[in-house]
Amino acid sequence: MTSVPLDFRNTNSLWCSVFVETLVRCGVREAVISPGSRSTPLTIAFARHPSIEAISILDERSAGFFALGLAKQKRRPVVLLCTSGTAGANYFPAIIEACESHVPLIAITADRPPEMRECASGQTIDQLKLFGGYVTWFHEIAVPEPSLLLLRYLRQTVAHAVGRARAGGPVQLNAPFRDPLPPIENESAKSLTNQIGADFFEHLEAAEKSTTAPVIWQRPTTTRGLIVAGPDDVTDPMAYAAAVLKFSKTLGWPVLADALSPVRHHAGPGSFVVAAYDAILRSPNAARELMPRSVLCLGSWPTSKVLRGWLEGSGAEIVLVSPQIENRDALHGKTRQIVLSAENLAADSSRAGDPAYAEAWMKCELSAQAVLTQEFKTNAWHEPRVTRELAACLPVGTPFFVASSMPVRDVEYFWPANDRRAQFFFNRGANGIDGTLSTALGVAYANAPAVLLTGDLALLHDTNGFLQRTSLKGSLTIVLVNNNGGGIFQHLPVAEFEPPFEKFFGTPQDVDFAKLCAAYGIEHRVIESWLPLQDALKALPASGIRVLEIRTDRRRDVAFRKALFATVAKQVG
Repeated sequence: MTSVPLDFRNTNSLWCSVFVETLVRCGVREAVISPGSRSTPLTIAFARHPSIEAISILDERSAGFFALGLAKQKRRPVVLLCTSGTAGANYFPAIIEACESHVPLIAITADRPPEMRECASGQTIDQLKLFGGYVTWFHEIAVPEPSLLLLRYLRQTVAHAVGRARAGGPVQLNAPFRDPLPPIENESAKSLTNQIGADFFEHLEAAEKSTTAPVIWQRPTTTRGLIVAGPDDVTDPMAYAAAVLKFSKTLGWPVLADALSPVRHHAGPGSFVVAAYDAILRSPNAARELMPRSVLCLGSWPTSKVLRGWLEGSGAEIVLVSPQIENRDALHGKTRQIVLSAENLAADSSRAGDPAYAEAWMKCELSAQAVLTQEFKTNAWHEPRVTRELAACLPVGTPFFVASSMPVRDVEYFWPANDRRAQFFFNRGANGIDGTLSTALGVAYANAPAVLLTGDLALLHDTNGFLQRTSLKGSLTIVLVNNNGGGIFQHLPVAEFEPPFEKFFGTPQDVDFAKLCAAYGIEHRVIESWLPLQDALKALPASGIRVLEIRTDRRRDVAFRKALFATVAKQVG
């Protein structure tokens, strides 16, 4: 690693060069920076360091989600830097998502020094603990001074912040600065030139080394057991899926794999993976006959409301396995929790599961998938088939970001189990639609050609993300399902109440996306049949952003989904 010479031009420049060098020594490689005056010393330190990629993003809200996506992709801490005042407040939605999904972000909010606070000084608010309980750690950095003792304090504090973020979640460092903010040369730091030797940073390490020995799970004596693989954002999806599938084979228990679990996308021939469980469990007969006595839930609870309701009413003993220590028991059943990564959970093979139970699940899965395949053979234009085309046409291993609301549910319902190894990314910590485009751009940055599946409202909520077009390294293809409103609300009981449904829940925006994309210089195409969509998905561009707009009728598609679910339920029941 190349080490940048420390900047002794003034106190702030020395302080910030130590700050940034410490981050680099601890493994940080990217800093997402929004423009502003008070953050000048740190901005210049980041920009001049050869081992940091400093990425400039105008809108702090967009910057927060871009950094979130980048941290998800790189699986290491990413820095956010903004100026004082309300700038940092715009990070809040991304900080909440990072907290709920355990993504390592380091938010540095530049600030005015204490003597300039609470006296009507411009661009000054109370930034202390700005994000409340949504950060794993908060610290206000001392005001820079030319002191070796304080520089040691700075080094250790910043290193600790990286460790706290790496442990799983965002941190906030509030960093006050006095003038001069630019690196105007003076004599304030010259006395320290010979006091910081080569060994000042040598003890710092990029990551803590840790190992976890496998834990043998003594499963219950029942043979009617089930594994539920919920949404899981893991470091090595292939190894994770292999471990879960091996566990399933050893126990003889089928796996109900959420679309946001790597298991659904690494399911080779012969694996007991069920993807159509939401439709299967809508059959009262199937739901009754397939009732388990023990359930092993890996990661988070699944997206499917039908599955969660069925598990809640099953009375089964539930074991939650997650590396996160927080309470994950949303169903409040007969549950115990094992704080462990699923890769480190080993099965006790002394008793096999009931083959008939696993076979019953797989028979239902085959029947359900056959119905879906048959229904999607027609040329009818509807939203559910979009997901099916994505699953079949995307190049193997494509980074794929799915928006919350209706897109993630269609993926859950209709994306079949396969071994095409799509790399799924998502913001399901808080389940919001905000920051969808910017997070997807962070996932796509300096990565393989990526794809975003989104609805119109989620895209409109974050159109400032398009400002990153000129600085994007890589490509993002946006599959835009435009049903002119909030499609998910059409499935809820409130849809029966009109008025006020359409105005306050459907919220049609009537936006011309061709003109919107033209304003940002984004390539735009309206897709009107399946063959052009297939061709566009099979050949992803190497660079740039493009929008493939699919216009649908949300009311008609609600009726189609209901009819489709009823057909599957009848077939498996």
